[in-house]
Amino acid sequence: MPAHFDLLKTDPATAARRGRLRTRHGVIETPVFMPVGTQGTVKAVTPAHLREMGAQIILGNTYHLNLRPGSELVRDLGGLHRFMGWDGPILTDSGGFQVFSLAKLRDIRDDGVAFQSHLDGAKHFLGPREVMQIQQNLGSDIAMVLDECPPWPCERDAVARAVTRSHRWAERCKQIATDSGFLAAGHHVFAIVQGSTFEDLRRDAATALAALDFPGYAVGGVSVGEPEPEMLKQVGATTPFMPADKPRYTMGLGTPPQLLKMIALGVDMFDCVLPTRVARNGLVFTPDGPMNLRNEQYRADPRPIVEGLDNYTCRTFSRAYLRHLTMAGEMLSGTLLTIHNLHFFLDLMAQARAHIEAGDYATWHRQWIERYEAGAAARLAS
Repeated sequence: MPAHFDLLKTDPATAARRGRLRTRHGVIETPVFMPVGTQGTVKAVTPAHLREMGAQIILGNTYHLNLRPGSELVRDLGGLHRFMGWDGPILTDSGGFQVFSLAKLRDIRDDGVAFQSHLDGAKHFLGPREVMQIQQNLGSDIAMVLDECPPWPCERDAVARAVTRSHRWAERCKQIATDSGFLAAGHHVFAIVQGSTFEDLRRDAATALAALDFPGYAVGGVSVGEPEPEMLKQVGATTPFMPADKPRYTMGLGTPPQLLKMIALGVDMFDCVLPTRVARNGLVFTPDGPMNLRNEQYRADPRPIVEGLDNYTCRTFSRAYLRHLTMAGEMLSGTLLTIHNLHFFLDLMAQARAHIEAGDYATWHRQWIERYEAGAAARLAS
């Protein structure tokens, strides 16, 4: 199988990496942020919006799409790309995290997880075979293995059992993907490293999974309630044991400063619901920290959210108008603020790629974070 990931440049003063990942639906320049389209849609925006703002890849979710509308229906209608009108790459989460966080009742077994739907209480089962079949039905460009995500805090013995079980499931997922022709057809399968806050368990898990030669690897089980320093510590404890010639993905986070800090730790791919979720409540991101447009100080502010940022929202509308829409509860507010927030994250990744290429990522990212955090503190104090 030809190489699918090129490591183009490594920052001389950090572990930041500039890479290129090839998929069935296009090439992805890394580091990359993936807008989250859990149920076949990135909330409040269309595929045309996503393309205009420069999204390279989006994320869907196995758990949600299999419960509603069903992966067989999506398959019969041409796969998830055609179903949602998105012709770029799609990564699908295996659904393991949703089972552990959303299911009303669940029974973790060696062959998978039996659970009740959070929608209607119906009984379901997800094991490696089911997870891989669902993602094959969806036509995922990047499929994630089934894993067990321990909560935080968690006893070491329970974490060790979860790591062992996740490894067995990963082996099984890769074998199924091989036997079914999924991998040979150019789809990718990423393994997930668990271990909670136990660095030796993360090291052992990453080393064992690396030996299985997956197309990519993810840091799982972070941002599940632990403090940010602990989260960053565990990311930093995991990435050195991931293969250098494969993409590295940290799942489900984070804030703009967190993304830049994790890039410096050697992470290539990210997803997070944060920019879309807070947009629906009037919060937008700027280089000087988050801005709450509900605040009275923006009622007559004629400026764009960010001067010079080239997205439809900033090119067209004032803070005053956007505040008006937000306060009036207009649906357009969610769309316009989501366009801005997603573009802000995507543009930040483009800047990161440029500075890794220039060799000054270490200095640039520290200065960027300092400005952002100082601005956030000033807004909080005002």
